[in-house]
Amino acid sequence: MADGAAAPLRARPVKPKAAASLILLDTSEATPRVLMGRRNANLRFMPGKFVFPGGRVEADDAAITAADFLSSAAEAKLAAHNHQRAPTPRALALAAIRETFEETGLLIGAKTIPAADAVPAAWRGFVGLGFLPRIGHLHFLARAVTPPHLPRRFDTRFFIADAATVAHRVDGIAHADAELVELAWLPIAEAQQLDVGNITGAILREAAQHLTAERADRPVAFFRYRNRRFLRDEL
Repeated sequence: MADGAAAPLRARPVKPKAAASLILLDTSEATPRVLMGRRNANLRFMPGKFVFPGGRVEADDAAITAADFLSSAAEAKLAAHNHQRAPTPRALALAAIRETFEETGLLIGAKTIPAADAVPAAWRGFVGLGFLPRIGHLHFLARAVTPPHLPRRFDTRFFIADAATVAHRVDGIAHADAELVELAWLPIAEAQQLDVGNITGAILREAAQHLTAERADRPVAFFRYRNRRFLRDEL
């Protein structure tokens, strides 16, 4: 750099968007299986990667009526280290349920007939099938923030639930032109061999530990990047 030349300005990292994701485990057989979806190769964010269903929290997630409530333990852990404008714990859990339905057709809910005029737009497809979302069986597994250098960033809360909580299924949601082009139920060890990102791989390890040491007071993992290092803390 020449004497007196100004140092190049470093771009400020993009502020991460609040997001939620759901890990569904099928424990009906001796070897539990996890649901994975392969993202469309034409997408800008994680093209072709295998992921859990999930996405951004929408305003409508705070407005929908739920059939039940999060546990007090999950509420407290979801509220920890949140900034003032962060979505509520309830909205985060509901976003995970909605995104899972939109991307996989799997509906976690209770049969009911709510008033049509009280249903937010983002939830009309879900509620139109005659269900309200259920969040009481969701466990808060982990939180992760994508790296600062990416042009699209997410602050994601990962929930985990048993596939037995699925009350209804709409077929044909995953296809060649959709966000997820295929779905697969796989043992966690096999899922870890797929083309997954660092965060997805870390969450799979947390899911494996959840199966062997499930308890309400289990620490929640918090993954983030600092100085290009991938770190694991606990909430």
